[in-house]
Amino acid sequence: MSPVGAGAPASVGEAPASVGESRAAVATLPSVSVVIPTRARPELLRRAVASVLGQEYDGVVECVVVHDGEDPGPGETLQSGRRRVVAVRNQRRRGAAAARNHGLLHAKGDYVALCDDDDVWLPGKLARQVEQLEADASALGSCGAFVVRQDDRTTTRLPGLTRVRHADLLRSRVATVHPSTLVFRRERLLTEVGLFDEDVPGSYGEDYDWLLRATRVGDIATVGVPLAEVLWHSGSFFTGQWATIAQAIQYLLDKHDDLRADPKGSARLYGRLAFAQAALGDRNSARRHAKAALAADRKEMRAYLALAASVGVLSPTWAMKVANAAGKAL
Repeated sequence: MSPVGAGAPASVGEAPASVGESRAAVATLPSVSVVIPTRARPELLRRAVASVLGQEYDGVVECVVVHDGEDPGPGETLQSGRRRVVAVRNQRRRGAAAARNHGLLHAKGDYVALCDDDDVWLPGKLARQVEQLEADASALGSCGAFVVRQDDRTTTRLPGLTRVRHADLLRSRVATVHPSTLVFRRERLLTEVGLFDEDVPGSYGEDYDWLLRATRVGDIATVGVPLAEVLWHSGSFFTGQWATIAQAIQYLLDKHDDLRADPKGSARLYGRLAFAQAALGDRNSARRHAKAALAADRKEMRAYLALAASVGVLSPTWAMKVANAAGKAL
């Protein structure tokens, strides 16, 4: 079996060979490990892996595919030139947080990057971000713009910030900080930030929790051009999982005192919690948390949507479809 999933070709050799470069020049470039957690999506996984292998970056790129709750086969390593693919089985808990942690601990690169198995990197992503981080020692990591693809529609999400700081993430999720665009210095990630929190219910929002902790350590530099294509589809793991979403949001609010203390941040999460509860039919809880959101910020639109859904005026499913069509999430 191929290490990237059932029926997947051993595509390491597809990575383009650089012409006319010296071995000495390559040796000076930092190596990058890319962690891709996956579960039962071999066709999408193949696309993701191919986009990593096809990066226009002359340094070593290691692609660590972490199979979560499924057999990766013999787990052999495939290598061609400066591209290496290895498949491993998640030996920790099931879920995205644990799978990412298993991959991060397996990684050997100077830098580590994340890519979801249903996303695709654009060819110049790594070269641009590594160059940025090599020139800016104060930045903990890098993120960038991305393109949301849903059916036949596309929406470009731009960072809007030159650097993402902790205060920015308290006020807003800064949705343009997408995991599939993140690149971090591996040593600082492991020693100063730490791994993803595997206790987050369903691993929903574990990336946001991790970013809140990371930006307490340092800022994240941004790239103002698209670096990846993010696929929104009915097969997304959290589609319709309102109970898990509600539990995870409550977990984040309980965990982060500074998040609860920030009016914009608490209003946003209480609004999302209220909407999830309305979708579950828990009208009383939805109204209570919608009121908490509006007490913190009268402009929090999710709270109004939750109130409308709680009295049957609005369908949560319809509201989600409209938001997703605009490249946004509720």
